[in-house]
Amino acid sequence: MLAQTRTEQELPWHVQPGEAVLDRLGVDPARGLDNNEATRRLMQFGPNELQDRGRKAPWLILWEQFTSTMVLILIAAAAVSAVLGKPLETAAISAIVVLFALLGFVQEYRAEQAMAALKKLSAPMVRVRRNGQEVQLPAQSLVPGDIVLLEAGNLVPADLRLIESVNLRLLEAALTGESEPVEKHSAPLANPALTLGDRTNMAYLGTQVAYGRGTGVVVATGMTTELGRIADLIQEVEQKPTPLQQQLDQVGKSLALGGAIVAGLVLLIGAVRGEPVSDMFLTAVSVAVAVVPEGLPAVVTVTLALGAQRMLRRRALIRKLPAVETLGSVTVICSDKTGTLTENRMTVTVIDVAGHYLELAGTGRHPTPTLVSGQPTVDLLKAQPPSVGLVLAGGALCNDASLTPDPRTGRYIPVGDPTEGALLVAATQAGLTRAALEAFAPRVAEVPFDSERKRMTSVHRLPQDAADWPPALAPLRTLGTTHVAFTKGAVDGLLDISSRVWDGNGAVPLDAHWRERIQVASDDLALKGMRVLGLALRPLPSAPPANGHDLERDLIFVGLIGMIDPPRPEVRQAIATCREAGIRPIMITGDHPLTARFIAYDLGITTDGRVKTGQDLDRMSPEELSAAVREVSVFARVTPEHKLRIVEALQRQNQVVAMTGDGVNDSPALRKADIGVAMGIAGTDVSKEAAQMVLLDDNFATIVAAVEEGRATYDNIRRFVKFSIAGNVGKVIVMLFAPLFGISVALLPLQLLWLNLLTDGLLGLGMGMEPADRRIMQRPPRAPGESLFSAGLRRHVLWVGTLIGSLALGIGAAFYHIGESEQRTWQTMIFTSLAFLQIGQALASRSTETSFLALGVRSNPTLLAMVVIVVALQLIAIYAPFLDEFFRVTPLNAAELALCVGLGGVVFAAIEIEKWLLRKRERTLH
Repeated sequence: MLAQTRTEQELPWHVQPGEAVLDRLGVDPARGLDNNEATRRLMQFGPNELQDRGRKAPWLILWEQFTSTMVLILIAAAAVSAVLGKPLETAAISAIVVLFALLGFVQEYRAEQAMAALKKLSAPMVRVRRNGQEVQLPAQSLVPGDIVLLEAGNLVPADLRLIESVNLRLLEAALTGESEPVEKHSAPLANPALTLGDRTNMAYLGTQVAYGRGTGVVVATGMTTELGRIADLIQEVEQKPTPLQQQLDQVGKSLALGGAIVAGLVLLIGAVRGEPVSDMFLTAVSVAVAVVPEGLPAVVTVTLALGAQRMLRRRALIRKLPAVETLGSVTVICSDKTGTLTENRMTVTVIDVAGHYLELAGTGRHPTPTLVSGQPTVDLLKAQPPSVGLVLAGGALCNDASLTPDPRTGRYIPVGDPTEGALLVAATQAGLTRAALEAFAPRVAEVPFDSERKRMTSVHRLPQDAADWPPALAPLRTLGTTHVAFTKGAVDGLLDISSRVWDGNGAVPLDAHWRERIQVASDDLALKGMRVLGLALRPLPSAPPANGHDLERDLIFVGLIGMIDPPRPEVRQAIATCREAGIRPIMITGDHPLTARFIAYDLGITTDGRVKTGQDLDRMSPEELSAAVREVSVFARVTPEHKLRIVEALQRQNQVVAMTGDGVNDSPALRKADIGVAMGIAGTDVSKEAAQMVLLDDNFATIVAAVEEGRATYDNIRRFVKFSIAGNVGKVIVMLFAPLFGISVALLPLQLLWLNLLTDGLLGLGMGMEPADRRIMQRPPRAPGESLFSAGLRRHVLWVGTLIGSLALGIGAAFYHIGESEQRTWQTMIFTSLAFLQIGQALASRSTETSFLALGVRSNPTLLAMVVIVVALQLIAIYAPFLDEFFRVTPLNAAELALCVGLGGVVFAAIEIEKWLLRKRERTLH
């Protein structure tokens, strides 16, 4: 029976000869499958499409929003209020519960669309050989054994074993990370363990034909393709909560436990004192409301959203809000190479001619120039030997690519083979446009490139009566010939058919010394990760012979051209900044190890040049992999599974991992990482949907700016948590100890909700707008397991909360016992003093150590505006006649109001003194 999946007894498809593959799949390549057999196989294997497995239903997402700890506390409080006949309290608490649920539902529901993007990579229609005829079929109807015909521009519709290849080259960057089109052939390969990028007789779903044509037999469809395996990996990755979400959940559980204990104590004290049961239940509800920081989810969401807006202004689009905070805690950035650290375009970087080595842009020491339409940006020929211009001119003439101006930017975009495009760009930068060169030396014949010869030749007619020759072609004048043939291609192949070498002044014999020198120079460039081409020429006394292949003999070797996908100019500084901030960069790429090592060393990602390949990783145990990711910073020729294993190994070491990338092959690791960062311009839709953040400018340096904003956002959230919980501790103290002073219910649930709205809501929003500390990128990232209450926050919360509770309860008890026993007066004093106490607390809590005056009164105008609004709303609540019955308050006289304001000043001064003591201690330690 036909088996689509491989077993241990079966050799991989790329190792088997084409005839064996066809026999195994039971198909005649000349006829293809007949329709009946194709229908049977379609029923057996299913349609050729990616499946979306196990997505969460909307109703389940909504249900989960009502099961969080803080929401459950509020639901219980609302239920008790309803039982006690308190409709206002019930309605207010219920409204907050609904708001929480809707916020959470909207965030989660829009999160995952990666599968929809993956499906877009499937070709809609495909040319197939069925029943001995070529027909157009929907890609979904392909089955194993179908014979598929490929030509330039086609998307590969399934995984194919190639059985015919005519100059076929595929763009596989999205799947393997290889930035250059890969030459394909149909011969079997010897190594069963080759990575995808080295299986040169295979064509994979989602890649694209860049050049040539070919025929392949379908060996895998749908979810059994390599792209399908990536889809499976994406869907199998378990989404875990971010560090902040985990800590906030722990805070909620701790508060729930504390609230239950305090409520129980209140009921116990009331029972001992013989208080009415209804009053005690009302007090228990009030305690629950006091314990829960109702504004926490909303303020955290708003603070994250504000951080996301700041990041957007810096060209980073946040798709999932928790990623804002996670960025601030990143300890490792795993970056793909192609299109992320590099420009994703081949660029000529070196020209090596006899006695002269010219280093151009893109090697890391020089910025890559931008070629603007009609305007050469670099005079490459100035002060250079004539043979440099001859190499550039020959590369432009022996070339089938073209340059098209981008109407939006005016920059030239190479069209055609990227290698030929790079040659054309280099020549144009030197002022050598192909139009001008061909006008002087028109092409009259050619021998196209093929993968066996690995070279291309073009023949050009030279004018016999021209007075002015272009400087780049002037050396040809000394040859005294009517035609010239330029040949470019692999260096070793050119040396085999060359008999002379251009030494700068003319052609000299290509002896052993010259051959060794050229081979050493070529090997040196290859070791630097470059693709190396040679350029040679042959003078022809007349029109070319009928047999074009006879042209490729007795050549004059002119020079070497080294090219590479160069690093982005801004990345080196970005990586240096990351290191200063305590963040370790790691390169994970599907590209060649030599290229990866050169780019990584050039950018400062590695200093020892150590590289591990995918085959190395396959041989490693989990313990060995753990040691490797701790010591090695460059991983090459890796598959999506390898990327996942690396990310998981780092996470097991308690690292917070960011993964950047732009290809389909990056998507599983993007999803698994604590934060996935996709490229907005060059990135595939799949990578964007799998990521939490998208770089709109594809600029690695934008990550650094995003990390800074992430750290500032976390600081603001931590600042708010400190402020909110300290205030809530104070309210709980008031509610818990009030009965000891004869006060059965110190504050009503509605009053507590109002205070929490003013403080946790409005003041908390203002605290979320605090600017970043100046030294934020000079400190290391916080430890992955560090508590939200570390660095003295717990101590601060306890003493500030105790101070707030003591002052508010003290003023209330004083008014209760000095004759103001009318409930509304002493309750209004507690109600109003708590508002002003937390205003003073908010103003002093803008920084852990820096004083309020040193920060600047106007550095956070939002907080100042919120203070004004809170004061105004609190005054309206106690002085507006129509709100007396709603809040159960009474207007205060000027002295009473001044006393409440003064208490706020006491808290402000106390916190400022604490910060002064911390600064003094730090100066002593240093």
